[in-house]
Amino acid sequence: MTDAPNKPPLRRGWTTGACATAAARAAFSALVTGREPPDPVEIGLPGGRRVAFALAEFTRREDYAEAGVVKDAGDDPDVTHGALIRARVRRAAAGAGVTFAAGPGVGMVTRPGLPLPPGEPAINPVPRAMMRQAIAEAAAELGATPDATIEISVDKGEELARSTLNGRLGIIGGLSILGTTGIVVPYSCSAWIDAIHRGVDVARACGLAHIAATTGSTSEEAVRELYGLPEAALIEMGDFAGGLLKYLRAHPVPLVTIAGGFAKLTKLAQGRLDLHSGRSSVDLADLATTARDAGAPEAVCEAIRNANSALEALASARAVGLDLASPIARRAWDAAAGVLANAATRLEIIVVGRDGAILARSSCRPAIRAEDEAE
Repeated sequence: MTDAPNKPPLRRGWTTGACATAAARAAFSALVTGREPPDPVEIGLPGGRRVAFALAEFTRREDYAEAGVVKDAGDDPDVTHGALIRARVRRAAAGAGVTFAAGPGVGMVTRPGLPLPPGEPAINPVPRAMMRQAIAEAAAELGATPDATIEISVDKGEELARSTLNGRLGIIGGLSILGTTGIVVPYSCSAWIDAIHRGVDVARACGLAHIAATTGSTSEEAVRELYGLPEAALIEMGDFAGGLLKYLRAHPVPLVTIAGGFAKLTKLAQGRLDLHSGRSSVDLADLATTARDAGAPEAVCEAIRNANSALEALASARAVGLDLASPIARRAWDAAAGVLANAATRLEIIVVGRDGAILARSSCRPAIRAEDEAE
C-alpha cells in the first residue's frame, strides 16, 4: 500500500486591478502608436514581479483605444472569476497626468470612510498606482507623455456586485477594482475581511455610534427589527469574528452588537475567532459542561456530548426547559471582550434562532472583562 499522492497546490490568480492595468497599458500603447497593441502585454506588480496577460479583445477608434482582459482568479471562488475587464483609454493634455472614470459595471463611491472620497469611481488606490506606473512605462518606451484618461468597465459588473458587500459600503452601480499585490491567494478571504474593515470605516465616518455585526441574514434581520439601525451600521461579519474584533480594537465604535446563530456563537464562546464550519467546530464536551453548570441533568449532558450538531444539543436542552443560549451569550461576550479590551466600547451579544427569534442577550457593558480590570 502506497501513500496517496499529495494534492497539487492551489493555483493563484490575478486581481481585478492587475487585469485592468494590463488592459490599460495595451490600450495606451495602441493609442500612441496607431498599431495593434502588444499581446500578451506585460505589467509590473507592486512587489516588483513582471507578469504578462493575454488580451481577450481590442478596439481602436479615432479618439480612444480599448482593450479587454478576462480575469483568472485561479482556484479562488471569486465572484469576478471569468469577468471581462476593459480599459478605454483617451489621450489627455500634456501635464494632466492619469485620471480615472467608471464605465459600465464599475461602481461609484457614495459614502465617506472608504479609501476614496464620495463621487470617485471605485478604482482603489493600489490599482490606480499600478495603472499610472504602466502608463508611465509605456510612455517612456514610446516617447509620449504619460497623460491619459482611463475608463474601466466590467461586463455584467452591476449584476456581479449584488453578490458582494459593495452596496452595504455605499459603492453603487457595480464592482470595485481591487487588489494590493495584484495576486489572488486562493481562499485567503482577504476581500471579505477587507470589506468588514471598510464597513467599520464607513460607519465611523458617518458618525454612527452603534454598529451591529452579524453572522448571516437571519441574525441581521433580527437586529434590524430590534434597533432600527441604518444600513451603514450593519456589518456582515460572516465567519470572521476575529477580523472584525481586532479591527474594532484599533478603530473603536461606542456600541457594538454581535448577533448570530447558536452554533457560531458557541464557537466564539469557546474562543474561536474563525467561525467557518470547515475551519473550526463546536466542542460538544465543553458545551455539555456549560449545560451542567446551568443545571442540566446528566442524561441531557450526555445527549449534548453525543449530539450530531450544536443545534441538536440546543434542542436537547430546550426539551427539558433549560436555557443554554444565555450562558453561551455570556461566554461569547467574555471572548469578544477579551479581544476588544476597550472600556470605551460597550459590547453586547445576541443569540438568534433559525426562525429569527432572539434566544438570548448578554448584558451591554464596556468591553473589559472582570479579570482584565483586576490586572
